[in-house]
Amino acid sequence: MNYVDHIIRFLTSLGVGLLIGLERERHADAKAGLRTFALISLAGTLFALLSERAFSPWILAAGLLIVGGMLISAYSRHTGETDPGTTTIMAAIVSYGLGALVWYDETILAASLAIAVTGLLYFRTELHGVTRALTRRDLVSLLQFSVLAFVLLPILPDKAYGPYGALNPYRIGLLVVLISGTSFAGYAALRIVGEQRGAFLIGLLGGLASTTATTLVYSRHARQDIQLTPLATSVILISNLVLFLRLAFLAVVIAPQTAAKLVPMLLGGFIAGAIYVAVSLRRGHSGPSPTLELTNPTELRAAFGFAVLYSVVSLGLHWSREIFGTLGVYVGAFLSGLTDLDAISVTSLRMSTSGAITQTEAVTAIMVAYLANTILKLGIVIVVGPRTIMAPVFIGFCAAALGAVAGWLVS
Repeated sequence: MNYVDHIIRFLTSLGVGLLIGLERERHADAKAGLRTFALISLAGTLFALLSERAFSPWILAAGLLIVGGMLISAYSRHTGETDPGTTTIMAAIVSYGLGALVWYDETILAASLAIAVTGLLYFRTELHGVTRALTRRDLVSLLQFSVLAFVLLPILPDKAYGPYGALNPYRIGLLVVLISGTSFAGYAALRIVGEQRGAFLIGLLGGLASTTATTLVYSRHARQDIQLTPLATSVILISNLVLFLRLAFLAVVIAPQTAAKLVPMLLGGFIAGAIYVAVSLRRGHSGPSPTLELTNPTELRAAFGFAVLYSVVSLGLHWSREIFGTLGVYVGAFLSGLTDLDAISVTSLRMSTSGAITQTEAVTAIMVAYLANTILKLGIVIVVGPRTIMAPVFIGFCAAALGAVAGWLVS
């Protein structure tokens, strides 16, 4: 390694320390700020260098003890109540470790972790609000989800069972984790930020959590208070636009090759629907937003419910494909889309990767399921919502659907 490489690594380490130190500098009671964190990160790199040259990992460990001991000593005389020093000391230890990572050529990892640490330190108030926003039931559900994802999932057999070899316990569990995790992200964000942040944010987070539930709840609110019609219309349309983003994410993760053929459909629907939504949002809305009541998607009942639904849809699609050919796949997709779009979309994507259906059939099945799901939500709006909301939602849904169909035709 030449001296230029040495300098680059030390400069990178300096940047990592400055980034974290910049946030700590904002706190008057902190015993370590911009310069201290920069020096700590540089110390990590320097001690890693010395450890490598001397072939002794104890040098790196000794440096950590020195840095930690100095900070603990500085805070041991601290009598204030605003900052007992725990967070700053831990941040300093992490900075030392990141400096060592830079020397061992893990620059990208070190930079990514530095950004994450800075975010954790900066958004202290928001993170403290998480525990207050999530209920005990939410936390229990999250714990159950963690057990499912990190304990049960790794021990599930990755082997095909049942008719057509359509049931793979590990694959089913992995998809449950993927869908539940995506939905929980929207659910948790909605609980944390609240529902007073405007139609766009409510629609975005509500769409991540559950588009069907969002459509149902805001249709009901618009019927109870006619003045909420503009807000309800925007929220419903935005939440359903999120479907295209959600499908794109699932496709990229599950079947990247099929995702390429799915992009025109998703892009066409999103652009057409977004244009109408942009016009709708220009009307604006004032006043408080009603509460959006959603079920935590990581509850075991919801997770296992999706697993059962996915298994049934997968078996049904394989059976209909064998008996009725391609037409059977599309009929099954339409019927499944009337109940749950995620299950049929995931099933189609998985079948396209295994070769059970072609990529074209998978994309068409998702298109059919999307149209069926749109029909379901239009029915919800018509039955539950007031007359004033029917026309704008119908036009918005039709614009998105026509855009999706146009994209599908050219794909």
